[in-house]
Amino acid sequence: MRTKIIGTGSYAPDRVVTNNHLAEIVETSDEWIRTRTGIGQRHISDGPGTTAMAAEAARRAMDNAGVSPEDIDIIIVGTTTADHCFPSAACEVQGAIGAVHAVAYDISAACSGFIFSLNTADALMKTGAYRTGLVIGADNLSKIVDWTDRSTCVLFGDGAGAAVVKAYSETDDRSEGVMCMNMGSDGQKASVLECQSRTMENFLTKGQPKPGYITMEGQEVFKFAVKKVPECILKVLSDSGTDISEIRYFVLHQANYRICESISRRLKVSMDRIPMNIEEYGNTSGATIPVLLDELNRAGKLNPGDKLIMAGFGAGLTWGAVLIQW
Repeated sequence: MRTKIIGTGSYAPDRVVTNNHLAEIVETSDEWIRTRTGIGQRHISDGPGTTAMAAEAARRAMDNAGVSPEDIDIIIVGTTTADHCFPSAACEVQGAIGAVHAVAYDISAACSGFIFSLNTADALMKTGAYRTGLVIGADNLSKIVDWTDRSTCVLFGDGAGAAVVKAYSETDDRSEGVMCMNMGSDGQKASVLECQSRTMENFLTKGQPKPGYITMEGQEVFKFAVKKVPECILKVLSDSGTDISEIRYFVLHQANYRICESISRRLKVSMDRIPMNIEEYGNTSGATIPVLLDELNRAGKLNPGDKLIMAGFGAGLTWGAVLIQW
């Protein structure tokens, strides 16, 4: 079986917050943010939550693919900011779009969430258990950002991206789709990028639970990313017997422009082959890769037969890559 992406969709809130807007609430400037991150603005929700964003991205992906909600067998949402502890965002998306025949669940891998979700869907489809699925990366990070912390609040935005995937048997004589993938994690470094869900307070401790905010050791994350992302990309190339010159685009997690530049130098590939949209959206965590993929698709930049590598990293620490032929 070969899992192919047959449609893409994305959604970002209408409200745009520029670097100059942030300069009004924390000690920063447009120049400071741009030179360190490449970010010029981000979309921040003043209403739609993770489910609403994910559901709209899903509808647009299904429309692009020409499938109906009833066709969907499985929904996997990569998110760390579901609207509720339970039910899952995926189950809420299922209800919102009317995918009555689907099984639905979330994967928590932070910014690696879409890659982990796509690779999981691919593995399940190879068993023959499912034929058509929705893979979604969605995060509403604005609700877990400390807007007084300059080191983190300038980085993040809200958004969602989705892909419709379909399994084709070997008899379909199709070469498109997922060719190779890998994933990894290192829980010993979990504390360098984390967010406390609630403090451990109850009637025994006589305290009230308090939610946490994103905390990050920026230099540690940077060093980890510029090492692990090239490693996992080179692994899928080696495992699949693919030369790096065959890759049309490297669709990377949009965390920081300087990280992507460092990855390009390590791989010895031009930045022309590493598309970027971080200037408009900032870091939307699990949504960055599918949002960028959707933009490439709708701009007509993806041609049949093009080979792409999607790769990302995130809290956990987690990382992963997938090689696909469009």
